[in-house]
Amino acid sequence: MSTRPFDFANAAGHRLSGRLELPAGPPHAWALFAHCFTCGKDNLAAVRIARRLAGAGIAVLRFDFTGLGASEGDFAATNFTLNVADLVAAAAAMTAADMPPTLLIGHSLGGAAVLAAAGSLPDILAVATIAAPFDVAHVLAQVSPDALAEIERSGMADVRLGGRPFTLGKQFVDDVRKHDQNARIASLKRPLLLLHAPRDKVVTIDNATQIFLAAHHPKSYVSLDGADHLLSNPRDADFAADMIAAWASRYLPAAITAVASGYDAEAEETGMGKFQLAIRAGQAAFIADEPVSVGGLGSGPSPYDLLCAGLAACTTMTLRLYATSKGWPVERIRTAVGHRKEADAVPPDVFTRQITIVGDLDDAQRAKLGGAADRCPAHRTLEQGSRFDDVDVRIVTEETL
Repeated sequence: MSTRPFDFANAAGHRLSGRLELPAGPPHAWALFAHCFTCGKDNLAAVRIARRLAGAGIAVLRFDFTGLGASEGDFAATNFTLNVADLVAAAAAMTAADMPPTLLIGHSLGGAAVLAAAGSLPDILAVATIAAPFDVAHVLAQVSPDALAEIERSGMADVRLGGRPFTLGKQFVDDVRKHDQNARIASLKRPLLLLHAPRDKVVTIDNATQIFLAAHHPKSYVSLDGADHLLSNPRDADFAADMIAAWASRYLPAAITAVASGYDAEAEETGMGKFQLAIRAGQAAFIADEPVSVGGLGSGPSPYDLLCAGLAACTTMTLRLYATSKGWPVERIRTAVGHRKEADAVPPDVFTRQITIVGDLDDAQRAKLGGAADRCPAHRTLEQGSRFDDVDVRIVTEETL
């Protein structure tokens, strides 16, 4: 999996800061994640859920609402309506970049925001909320009565939310009080998943009940038993992501299963950056890339990194087999491999290995293990050289893929 920046402009022209969490292979769906009130895209739950979903093949954009985190704008001048507009702008930017979102996910007030935004996003196929309030004005419960009185009297007040200072204006208070979520939920016409902790002290479980009753089928509920409102325990965030992925699989496009090609490994461009590739090697899938210094995203190992990794793996496995056959007390083996080119030498490629062995071994045993390292199959392949069959180049069109 990999992460890359994705910034976009909202309706007011402010640059909003986002991060895309990408699967190892081509994503089979795109999701848009709305964070909790004042939390930001780098909140623990937002990051873990997005990355967990990427591991399930669903790419996710998480971004900072206007005036939060690395996004431009003044938080004091924002309100819930503008948050919803930011979500619509994010979806439009993703679609323009050939990443159309089909799944909306919102945490806490972000959950209320995705319920409100869904009506303006006809391509959304499913909506999931985590610890979402039924009434948008519920957020005012986090503001002290004295601060609310000051806002009514002076037009704004400094408040502390989540332990951090913010300025709230009267337009924010007036805005959250005018939204009719009940009507929005009743007209959602999309599959809805509610995840909520029974003992949530910030947004109580009766909010999930009200949303569930207002929604039409198909609708589902998953209990986040033992979790707190912010899903501060990583296991709770992972569980929520797993439930969303499993539930959404009924409504999102099915993952495309690669047809067995008879080859040991395959590399396919992801379309992200200049060099990023989705790699299949055996049963494993991962990202390969080049470093930022040469124009890549730095999101995965380079081709020479992979070559070194193959030699390191083969060396370690060979030594394990050798030590086991001898009955030697080897507890653990680690092989580090480096590669360099010496332009004036023949051959110019040079590999360096450092082998660390944990175990009670004498000098003679160490020497024999060193000799065994030179006999690993990958070492011999590199040392002796290889032959190549002619390249089979197939030209296809999109229709024949």
